[in-house]
Amino acid sequence: MRPILFTLGPMPIYSFGLMVTLAFLAGAVVMHCDFARKGEPRRLAWEGLAFAALGGLVGARLNYGFQNWQSFTEAPLRFLVSTGGLVWYGGLAGGVLATVWPIRRAGVAWASAMDSAAPAWALGLAIGRIGCHLSGDGDWGTPTDLPWAVAYPNGIAPWPHAPGVEVHPAALYELFALLAIFAVLWRLRTRVTRRGSVFAIYLVLTGIARFLVEIVRTNEPILLGLTDPQCISVAVVVAAVVWLVRHRASRDLSVAQNALDS
Repeated sequence: MRPILFTLGPMPIYSFGLMVTLAFLAGAVVMHCDFARKGEPRRLAWEGLAFAALGGLVGARLNYGFQNWQSFTEAPLRFLVSTGGLVWYGGLAGGVLATVWPIRRAGVAWASAMDSAAPAWALGLAIGRIGCHLSGDGDWGTPTDLPWAVAYPNGIAPWPHAPGVEVHPAALYELFALLAIFAVLWRLRTRVTRRGSVFAIYLVLTGIARFLVEIVRTNEPILLGLTDPQCISVAVVVAAVVWLVRHRASRDLSVAQNALDS
């Protein structure tokens, strides 16, 4: 693992920070292209990037704080600004809330903006997972003897295993799943007609992917044998499917299924 990729003079370039930066920039480019396709203000992609970056990072840290309440209450400010511990669902919620104002100011329908943001989030999170893998920030899985198992003894998070123990590279599993989801959503954006459907399908697909990845992650079960992210995944998937059904988006679901099959 390489928490520090290289140095520029005395300044170290951290793999996690670099990948997060690239993730936001790639997401903004994707949104810029889609806003241009729909004739919506392209500047919203970059304004939304700034708001989503701040809101997403704060939301991710707050979610992580709730999951580690004792450490959070002992030193909340230090906990919020420390490295690592960026929880995806908290980041999604924070990013969505933070972009409400710039979207309204631009005069763009919220559902349309979320449809453009969905593939951007999938691609951005995929790039971010590369940073998780390179930095060894604790997002690894349980021990395994599979051929592609890895060890993270030099990561930014303490390595809890003895020498010779290797684990599932859970961040890479999520990387490949998110790249596939990005490809599906990128195709759907021109084929799905009802506003909000692409975003809802994004929630369904990413919720399923996160639920499955959690099977090999190290998070402790909290309810019915499910981890906290799995419980949230179930709630998110159910809510998104209910929205799709209530808005009679069955045609959009069929289009999504065809895209997945192909």
